[in-house]
Amino acid sequence: MKSFTETNLKKEILNAIKDIGFTKPTVIQSKTIPYLINSKEDIIATAQTGTGKTGAFGLPSIHLTNIEVKKPQTLILCPTRELCIQISNDLDTFSKYISGIKIVPVYGGSSIEKQIRSLKQGAHVIVGTPGRTVDMIKRKKLSLQYIDRVVLDEADEMLSMGFKDDLDLILSKTPNHKQILLFSATMGKKILSITKKYMNDPINIASSETNSSTKQVDHYYYMVQAKFRYEVLKRIADMNPNIYGIIFCRTRRETKEVSNKLMQDGYNADSLHGDLTQSQRDEVMDRFRKKRIQLLVATDVASRGIDVDSLSHIINYNFPDESEVYIHRSGRTGRAGKRGISILIINTREMNKIKAIEKNFKISFKHEKIPSGNDICTKQLFALIDKIEKVEVDEAQIEQFLPKIYKKLDWLSREELIKHFVSAEFNKFLSYYKNSKDLNLLSNRNDRKKEKVKPNRNKKLFSNIYINIGSKNKLNPSNLIGIINEVLKSDSVIIGKIQILKSFSFFEIDKKKEKIIIDLLNGKKIKGVSLIVQVAKEDPKNKPNTNNHRKTKKSFKKNKRKLNFKRK
Repeated sequence: MKSFTETNLKKEILNAIKDIGFTKPTVIQSKTIPYLINSKEDIIATAQTGTGKTGAFGLPSIHLTNIEVKKPQTLILCPTRELCIQISNDLDTFSKYISGIKIVPVYGGSSIEKQIRSLKQGAHVIVGTPGRTVDMIKRKKLSLQYIDRVVLDEADEMLSMGFKDDLDLILSKTPNHKQILLFSATMGKKILSITKKYMNDPINIASSETNSSTKQVDHYYYMVQAKFRYEVLKRIADMNPNIYGIIFCRTRRETKEVSNKLMQDGYNADSLHGDLTQSQRDEVMDRFRKKRIQLLVATDVASRGIDVDSLSHIINYNFPDESEVYIHRSGRTGRAGKRGISILIINTREMNKIKAIEKNFKISFKHEKIPSGNDICTKQLFALIDKIEKVEVDEAQIEQFLPKIYKKLDWLSREELIKHFVSAEFNKFLSYYKNSKDLNLLSNRNDRKKEKVKPNRNKKLFSNIYINIGSKNKLNPSNLIGIINEVLKSDSVIIGKIQILKSFSFFEIDKKKEKIIIDLLNGKKIKGVSLIVQVAKEDPKNKPNTNNHRKTKKSFKKNKRKLNFKRK
């Protein structure tokens, strides 16, 4: 099937997909649509992200809908709220020229009363998450007795998220004569259990394209000892100043740890994981879509439904448990005609997994050397110069300030002015990577043993500062950096490691700014607390002297009334 006109889809649907630029069906669409239009047989379709699955089941579902029967005829189940909304929006687009058709999404984290009202007004197609769909059934607000077809989208993820019981209940409420369409990226034992229990001699359809964006993706791996995995992640980010991507972790705990470390180290990052409320998830995703977040750290489950076409990088912090998962992840970049980069951070024992992916999915990995401190500083310097070259100058706006600027800087030569400017913007990288270690694994084990570990930054440049507020005062690394920048009236000061504890915190700052920051912050009221700020005493092992901290905390409690302390 070379064009959608060969599908026999309704004219209104063809006009709608023409409007959005669909001309040639993807492989999964060309294989699936004719079956769904002309047959009632059950279908198992194996297809990855980016292969056009929504069109494969959505277009024929709309085509087969009887508008006169104001009852749910198609039920589409998917694992997450984001994917539910995405599918619903796509179906609205496909059916925009069909008068009277109604598509209703039902999902958690949003007003159930509003969704109930939508169902009462009549719905032809229901797109739902398992949990909210079960809730609607139990409240007797959703009847499935007229359902002709059930679509299980991302069936593997729904099962891995623990929705098996919900799926069993939902399917038991549907007619025996229904058609079941199961779409999944992988085919595990749990998937096969559903096929045996609910499907009748299903037809197996596999998209021969593992991912429509594979040809647009460059695949790289970095080999490193596990203990340096996070350092490699930072170097990848620093080597790509305009990076915009997702970092995949195995567990929600690891996701939170990596995200918190990145934010503490000053990166524009945040995370998606199962412990977030729906409103928190929405806020993070809104910022990510608007590119206010450069790096999103997520688990596979939490990332379902993220539909962003302009991702530059996908980074696998660990090797995924299954090869198919890697392909699924990498398909999130290299879209909309743009090239993308997919990266694996691995150890030497995982080379066989690389080879298996190359063999099974006909892709090729390139072994990249971990960037050195000099590589990164060079890259960042030229990125800064490019940025300055391309900045738009509004002479009308700055004209009035130029005489004072010229007068202030007239003692500097052209060369000296450039040096000052570059240093002001660039000292952070120069300081951090001054004595950076080569993280590339050496081929000879004896060489690795002989190799001396150099410190990754010069601690003599930093002072470790104690401050008497912590997490119970709603302090986080971003707040603390903002407080420091505010009192210094500058965002160019070099800030090192940040440690937020319950009742107090520590931060490293350029030694030259030690006295200034202590003078400016001491006595200042933040979060209802009058600040106590001082240089943290350290023991010979460079660890904070906990006895001193306890004394400071005890003294602080003793005088908290005097300091007009308020808990917020």
